[in-house]
Amino acid sequence: MKLLYLLAATLLLVGCSSEKKANNLDGEKLLAQKCTKCHNIDLPPKTFEDEKAPPMMAIAFHIRGFIKTGDDSQRIPKAIAFVKDYVITPSASKSFCDKESLKSYGVMPSQKGKVSQDELQAIAEYMFSHFTQKNLNEAQLVQNRLNAMPKGERLALQNNCLSCHKIDKHIVGPAFRDIAMKKGNSLEVLIHSIKNGSKKKYSSSKGAIMPAFKKLNDADIKTLGEWILSLQSKKSLHER
Repeated sequence: MKLLYLLAATLLLVGCSSEKKANNLDGEKLLAQKCTKCHNIDLPPKTFEDEKAPPMMAIAFHIRGFIKTGDDSQRIPKAIAFVKDYVITPSASKSFCDKESLKSYGVMPSQKGKVSQDELQAIAEYMFSHFTQKNLNEAQLVQNRLNAMPKGERLALQNNCLSCHKIDKHIVGPAFRDIAMKKGNSLEVLIHSIKNGSKKKYSSSKGAIMPAFKKLNDADIKTLGEWILSLQSKKSLHER
């Protein structure tokens, strides 16, 4: 009898350990590691003429919409179970894709041996929590705001320049408008500072060093510099 209790306790611990392992996996990172070779995972998604597979957002929306269930609370669990099965044993008969999409993309190759069930659980949980209509709407609003910005301001935001600079307010570095108004700051000077970094040019920065932004290409650096200089003609927030 003691042996039976010991065996039962051991199986319970193994089950708990397995569930804990699955819960500790990072679905977002696994999606990027395991799926981006074929699928675009952006939100909103990008599409390409030579794409190998549908964007992941489209897949998540499609599965969630077409999965059969009489109880809507079971829609996501059933969708997750579908992903875990389909990725390992895919087939045209299981697919929710229309005929034209299947003809264009083909049936995905089995990922057996390349991804575990625990990893698929984490990936699918992330897919159906991230690729939602609410998150798509919010991402599109952000994208619309970015598109409405001057390109230079958009570059400043996307490259974290606004972590150290504001347009009209000093934080770690000087305000962009103060940089634009500083005597001697030509476009060439700004391009050099952005590309190579700078230090001790502004007393208000108290020794903070401007890092080099080597990852930006020359055209984007020029656009960023031109945008900063354009702030000379704009009144500060305090003057409006």
